[in-house]
Amino acid sequence: MKNYIVSARKYRPSTFRSVVGQQALTHTLKAAIDSGRLAHAYLFCGPRGVGKTSCARIFAKTINCLNPTPEGEACNQCESCEALNEQRSYNIVELDAASNNSVDDIRALTEQVRIPPQIGKYRVFIIDEVHMLSSQAFNAFLKTLEEPPAHAIFILATTEKHKVIPTILSRCQIYDFSRITVQDIVEQLQYIASQEGITAEPTALNVIAQKADGAMRDALSIFDQVAASSQGNITYQSTIDNLNVLDHDYYFKLVDAFMAVDVPQALLIYKDIRDKGFDSLFFINGLGEHIRNLMVAATPATKCLLETTEEVANQFVVQGTKLTPQFFYRALDLCNKCDLDYRTATNKQLLVELTLIKLCQLFDKDTPLPAGGDGGTDTLRKVEPVKRQGSVAKAQSVQTPVAASQPVATTVAPIASATPTPTQQPVSAPTISHVPVIETETKRVVNRVPRILINARNARGGNTSETTNKIIQQRTKAYTEEALYEAWHKFIELHPREQIIINTMRCSLPRRISDDMYEIEVENQVQVESFNAHKTNIMTFLRDSIENDMLVINVKINPYIERPKFWTPQEIFASIKEYNPYLEKFIDDFDLALG
Repeated sequence: MKNYIVSARKYRPSTFRSVVGQQALTHTLKAAIDSGRLAHAYLFCGPRGVGKTSCARIFAKTINCLNPTPEGEACNQCESCEALNEQRSYNIVELDAASNNSVDDIRALTEQVRIPPQIGKYRVFIIDEVHMLSSQAFNAFLKTLEEPPAHAIFILATTEKHKVIPTILSRCQIYDFSRITVQDIVEQLQYIASQEGITAEPTALNVIAQKADGAMRDALSIFDQVAASSQGNITYQSTIDNLNVLDHDYYFKLVDAFMAVDVPQALLIYKDIRDKGFDSLFFINGLGEHIRNLMVAATPATKCLLETTEEVANQFVVQGTKLTPQFFYRALDLCNKCDLDYRTATNKQLLVELTLIKLCQLFDKDTPLPAGGDGGTDTLRKVEPVKRQGSVAKAQSVQTPVAASQPVATTVAPIASATPTPTQQPVSAPTISHVPVIETETKRVVNRVPRILINARNARGGNTSETTNKIIQQRTKAYTEEALYEAWHKFIELHPREQIIINTMRCSLPRRISDDMYEIEVENQVQVESFNAHKTNIMTFLRDSIENDMLVINVKINPYIERPKFWTPQEIFASIKEYNPYLEKFIDDFDLALG
């Protein structure tokens, strides 16, 4: 029986041209070899399975090739190339830093650096997973890495560049490998399938490529797994069954149920998915990704963002064009909120079902759209103006223009009964008395109405002749800055859990700009957004405390805020010595030393 070789090893790149998805990087390496501008140290960094070690071996083979091709590739026929292909070349030394990360391992490596190559010009030392070296090993390696012999070239490979110390980074030319695109992986899998005599559906290969998440090695391993289970005939159904991937048809059916406001159907689809053993968190994340794909497919300019086959992309386009941008935004917000709340939810199934119900309600015209965190942040309600009757109401009422597209909070206070005067006309409905804050999608506007005349019925009932007129005055009580600061600190004491806004308020006190206009200065945009998010509650509390509705507090960034200084031990000692000149004489007399 012939020995089986996995695809990841059998189809490992042997030339720069066969490297998948790194064309720009391989072109740069070939140009450096052609021009003879070779550095003594390289750092190859990037995700797993994208070709870092393979490129290092190809680079080592090419610079030692005795008869390179006109395209700048190794000939694979000379003595040096054959020795490397058969893994008997002494010109390449590989070290796995994950298991050989001590100082002794690095010293053993540096001792080999002095040995010149037997065939070719260079000896290449490849250190894989270099970020796993200990700090002592890094330090032992520094001098050799900085000034190696002319025949030595180091290639360091890592998946976590941020863990490599800066002194190593400064001595290397850094090459960042990118994730391999789904299309590149699919094309490579199609080539391998044709070489192995395997039939594969494009949709199945696309599922494998997406599952690999940009890693060619992972894609080849999954390809071997699916090919073995499907007996050389890779279909879409066999692939999703083998990889435990949820069929995208479920998501298409769910969105159809949303558009039909068919809550029972949506819940039944979710039950079918759970019965097949899929995790609910996996399902809700897949639903969010599906809605995202519908959103990008609905616009021709963003259709290129779909990483799928043409057939499935057309399905996204057909369904996506039936939906509105408002649905996409609210639905994505609901899926994201469900994902965030899932880990802390006691009844996780109920949380997902409630999310599906809300998604159905986005198409229900008879159901009010959710507001705030439930995905309906752009939902605006129009408030019809109340028509007044009688000349007295026209004379005494003060009308303030309010945009029809802005939400208005209406409040009506109970009014005591009284006998109306003959000139007054009864009013059949309460009127708007006070509009403290108007919120829009882009900004918040404080709109204060000086005074409005309100006609209301007796709270205990009665006919229209038992109405009264009451003037609600806006509070303009005089106050001191001390009273404002006292209310400011009182708000801090009552809200200990709101860490960001409380820390901001502790570090910044309001500064008077004009009569009732104050301002606070903060360090960054995060503090600005935190203050604006709580501004309504803060202003309501402060105005109620000082009994003045004219107060306004704005916030701005001041990058020059002086921060507290942290003293070093030497500065502390110098300060003490300056305060007590006899301290130094005391230290000299007793022969003491500063620890």
